[in-house]
Amino acid sequence: MQQRLHILGICGTFMGGLALLARELGWEVSGCDANVYPPMSDQLAAAGIALHEGFDPEHLPDDALIVVGNALSRGNPAVEAVLSRGLRYQSGPQWLAEAVLADRWVLAVSGTHGKTTASSMLAWLLEDAGLSPGFLIGGVPLNFGVSARLGSGSFFVIEADEYDTAFFDKRAKFVHYRPRTLIVNNLEFDHADIYPDLAAIQRQFHHLLRCVPGNGRVFTPRAVPAVEEMLELGCWTPRETLSTEDSQADWYALLADTGGTHWQLNAPGGETLAVSWGQRGAHNVANALGACAAARHVGVTPKHAVNALQGFLGVRRRLELRGEVSNIRVYDDFAHHPTAIKSTLAALQGAAGRKRVLAVIEPRSNTMRMGEHRSALAPSTAAADEVFWYQPKALGWSLEDVIDSSAVPASISEDIDALVARIVDHALPGDDVVVMSNGAFGGIHERLLSALAKRHQE
Repeated sequence: MQQRLHILGICGTFMGGLALLARELGWEVSGCDANVYPPMSDQLAAAGIALHEGFDPEHLPDDALIVVGNALSRGNPAVEAVLSRGLRYQSGPQWLAEAVLADRWVLAVSGTHGKTTASSMLAWLLEDAGLSPGFLIGGVPLNFGVSARLGSGSFFVIEADEYDTAFFDKRAKFVHYRPRTLIVNNLEFDHADIYPDLAAIQRQFHHLLRCVPGNGRVFTPRAVPAVEEMLELGCWTPRETLSTEDSQADWYALLADTGGTHWQLNAPGGETLAVSWGQRGAHNVANALGACAAARHVGVTPKHAVNALQGFLGVRRRLELRGEVSNIRVYDDFAHHPTAIKSTLAALQGAAGRKRVLAVIEPRSNTMRMGEHRSALAPSTAAADEVFWYQPKALGWSLEDVIDSSAVPASISEDIDALVARIVDHALPGDDVVVMSNGAFGGIHERLLSALAKRHQE
């Protein structure tokens, strides 16, 4: 008898990827969400997965295992119906652990920043080496075109997210994954809607660390206080360190230029390899360093990894070029934390043949809405030539203080059409316009490209 799965909150990147994996395993899959829209809806429909708009209890099959997304809470009509009707239910991470990961060598990529890109790189390095890994990533790697697949090898790469698991399981999602190879990219305070302080996040990361076996491997940045404090709670697995700044690290990257397009990989044992690739930014070099280190743990040599990096195409919404009009380039980037904003802008600064960097930012994440990073926002944009802030109605606090403390010209718009008009009026040939948000931002990218085309045809 075919097993059946129904996913509540199916259009999120993680849950949508879960649906694709279940379909590959031969399960009959359906699901519902409050917002069923492309591209995930198209990806799911192409896989033969039935989608329902909203959380009407009538859509719940009695014979299915219900997977509950972590965005759903008590009071949601579908959740209440699952409990009242006594239906079988699990969290997404638990289902993944039992149905997919139980017999695989799991390579997990964790950290506050860079998880999506580093896990995409790692999956590509293993793929290029002929290992055919499975993966589940919180974005779409351009080398694969999908966010998840089973793969045919014994390895599985997963983006290990520290967000909570479900309304009935408040542990971090990554605790379920039991990795043998673990990357901790970095560690900062985030997810203020879930965690009260950095110490609470460090405890969750240590729960993950406790699950890595003694014959596994842990890769961490060298001499980062928040990471070192977490490690002091106990580490029972051999560890290798990573750095783009400290040559005493086991894995050290020496940047030949500020844009990070040329660098040297220094691997354990004294091996040095030159890298020239299509990615930008010191943050991406750090991501690559962790991916190369983790890949070697499963048999991919640094030389092979470096060659494969030259063919890495990037990830959608990670400094993704959306279009160009009259030599004005429009990029899309997921940056939703001051550190990520700073890294993205630094990656664009001083690019050959480019004039200025114009930053367009929507502070949309739950932590941003709570104002936790308010004081760090203006300093994070110092590498831009001009900043255009969007004030969402749901923000709950004014961006005026950010504007007042900005070291570069900055402005606020409360309407997207007005924002687009302001950007078009300021943008000049040779400028890079980078749009930063962890949401759809009202389709501003296409609206901006269309308005630029109209303006420069006049």
